Amino acid sequence: MKVKIKKLKDLERKITISVEVDKYNSKFSSKIKNIKTKAKIDGFRKGNVPDDVLEQRYGQTVHGEVINELIQESYPKAISENEIRPASSPKVTIDSEDPKKPLTYSATIEVFPEIKPKFSKWTAYEEFSIDIEDDDIDKAVADILRRYGEWKDVKREAQLDDQVVIDFLGKIDGEEFEGNSAKDFKLILGSKSMIPGFEDSLIGKKPSTFKINCIFPDDYFKKDLAGVEAEFDINLKHVQQIKEAKIDKHLFEKLQMNVKDLSEFTKEITKRMKNEVGIQEKELTKESMYETLLKINSFKAPLSTINEQADLMRKDALMRIGHTEENAGDDLFPLDTFKEKAEKRVRLDLLFSEMVKHFELTVTKEQIDDFIEEESKKYKDAEQYKKWITGQPQQLEQFRMVVLEEQLVEKLENVLKSKKKVIKFSELANKQV
Repeated sequence: MKVKIKKLKDLERKITISVEVDKYNSKFSSKIKNIKTKAKIDGFRKGNVPDDVLEQRYGQTVHGEVINELIQESYPKAISENEIRPASSPKVTIDSEDPKKPLTYSATIEVFPEIKPKFSKWTAYEEFSIDIEDDDIDKAVADILRRYGEWKDVKREAQLDDQVVIDFLGKIDGEEFEGNSAKDFKLILGSKSMIPGFEDSLIGKKPSTFKINCIFPDDYFKKDLAGVEAEFDINLKHVQQIKEAKIDKHLFEKLQMNVKDLSEFTKEITKRMKNEVGIQEKELTKESMYETLLKINSFKAPLSTINEQADLMRKDALMRIGHTEENAGDDLFPLDTFKEKAEKRVRLDLLFSEMVKHFELTVTKEQIDDFIEEESKKYKDAEQYKKWITGQPQQLEQFRMVVLEEQLVEKLENVLKSKKKVIKFSELANKQV
């Protein structure tokens, strides 16, 4: 077998493979012999049909089978022997299939890039510290009292932060469109959960029926609606104001807090906020670390892998709104809108894998057991959880990756330069971890 590798654009490679005539002849003869033992042809006894007759009748079919088998056998061997790492399935073109000459075919593929991780002391990542102020704690308490409160009907015009219960029916040029209507829809004014102008048009209204006009944003996820004006028939049924929950034992029970009064309640809220902040600080720092590494390490990712990742992201986005690829048109979350994030994800995954190799990181059973032990403390019946998790291979693999990442981050902290960045707790809402 002869193999030639030609570099095409970026990560594309054309692999030309030639397979000896002897291998073709051997397979062809073997298949004809096998047919000979079974073939029933008029004028000949079973097992005594001449080879030339068999070849005339079955030759084309056998030829195709032999060509396919030779490709299936030689391609993986060529990939392995030449240490090629395919990132895509091969696009095969047969260049020569003359039985009297070597079988020659070409396989065009994308390969994974060769990455040698670089670690620069000149480019620093940001090490985040989040500052919690007294006002943040007060707002957290107020938010809890609101979330666990009850909505009560009021006889007045709707105001910002009120909840309204509405029926609505939308039309564009007199025609209805997908997702244009709802009954007894609960909407908090100011939540920005509807398209621009919708909630504002309800402020100042009392229970009644009326019409409003809104324009879908230019970047709306359904392209056929982007920038289009729609008219909505509104039936405003109820205007409701929140009656905040009381700070008492009933609230403590709902929150599963072992506290007795306001002072203990505030301390517990503060403790939980600090725990959350600790997690957010690590996540933001890790995100900055990875962003820095991607800037330091410049390499291309396979387009086929990027497209696969973008497709997974689109499927996830569709699933979140109750759709599938089958019932969603191409204009609903177009694939191209996920390409940038998909490319970043693929590049980071490839770099992560190479850094693990670079630092020779492994995860032992003891480390997984320790991780499970810590996780089990979050549950009432820790022993039952530990028994259950041992039979969950996917979850255990996720745990392994978490432990592996913790080791990698520790290594990176020693080889990269960092700079402190302090942000306020109130800024977290504007941070995407």
